[in-house]
Amino acid sequence: MKRPRLFPCRLAREQVGFTLFEALIAVALTGLILTTLAAVTAQWMPNWKAGFIRVQRTDLLGLGLERIVADLAAAEFISPNAAEKRPFFDGTSSSVTFIRSAIGPNASGGLEIVRLAESSDTRGVALVRARAPYAPLGGGAPDSDAFADAITLVRAPYRISFAFAGHDRAWRDVWSNNARLPEAVRVIVRDAGTNQILADTTATLLHVTAPALCVSASSASGCVSALDQNGIPEPSGGNAAERER
Repeated sequence: MKRPRLFPCRLAREQVGFTLFEALIAVALTGLILTTLAAVTAQWMPNWKAGFIRVQRTDLLGLGLERIVADLAAAEFISPNAAEKRPFFDGTSSSVTFIRSAIGPNASGGLEIVRLAESSDTRGVALVRARAPYAPLGGGAPDSDAFADAITLVRAPYRISFAFAGHDRAWRDVWSNNARLPEAVRVIVRDAGTNQILADTTATLLHVTAPALCVSASSASGCVSALDQNGIPEPSGGNAAERER
């Protein structure tokens, strides 16, 4: 029995595989495909990178605004010392300093002074949160050296400014040495290049705007009115006429 030939003839054995011309065509087609892919990638990658950076910046801005709003809403009616009856709250268009309950993994409870202010570094202007332990103050804000744990909340290309409103709902650029805390604080987000106000601008209400003494007064409205007039609330419920009633 004869074994079948793998190649029926010498000519068939010589025709197996690719010729040099076919290999050159395959290499040329591969190069054309790779060149096309490189051109498409070169046009697509910058747009993808720019879009990714925008999304990242937006996420970081959202986190920073959440921290700012949470801090401002938690501001407390605390006087700087026993002699001063007005609350410690110093607000301008570019910074806010106030007292709130201490928070954070390393906080030991009690109160702390929080400062939200712009600062410049090699990367541009940024809004930085710093804190200092609360202690009775002789007057004014504590020294800058007293603040620690600085954290950058918002960085360029965004800039943050503040506005403050009382019970009259009128926005002001400055809120300092006032008998009451502002009822609302507006956090304005601007484009650092064009100074245009962006849609991310928000506002928050303060949880406490009057001292705890007004809560126990027989007339809370009368206590607040006295506070607006002279900055010294009634030591006990209401005025003399209301106590006689």
